[in-house]
Amino acid sequence: MILNMVVTNSGTETEAKDVYQEAIIAFYERLQQADFSLTCKIKTYLYAVCRRIWLKRLSEKRKAPVRLDEAEVFPKIDDEMNILDENDAQFEQMKKSLSALGEPCATIIQDFYVSNLSMEEIRDKFGYTNADNAKNQKYKCMQRLKKLFFKEV
Repeated sequence: MILNMVVTNSGTETEAKDVYQEAIIAFYERLQQADFSLTCKIKTYLYAVCRRIWLKRLSEKRKAPVRLDEAEVFPKIDDEMNILDENDAQFEQMKKSLSALGEPCATIIQDFYVSNLSMEEIRDKFGYTNADNAKNQKYKCMQRLKKLFFKEV
């Protein structure tokens, strides 16, 4: 995934390996911090870190004298940076919406989408009579979350 992202955005295989190695080191350093809590899959986290590192490198290349073949790349970088900023804002809004959602909805959604628990595991955890009841509750929670999220946006 990282190789594909870097190569399709004006990079080389060697640069992709460097970016990945740098992301692994950054991840390791974050794991050493007491306040670090991973709220997504490791794969997702590493991809996001690699993407930021690569965009930063491309931005630094942009500050260097521009060669003709690079000129076509920079509008794409600006678009990527804008999308990344928008995604960060949406992520923050989602965190606010989740915290406003309350329990048990916040935990159900986090268990299903972040921790990848099955409906049976959620049923057992919350004491529902069957997986369909847990699924219905998750649906209702998602509807409430959507209302909170889009009300704020």
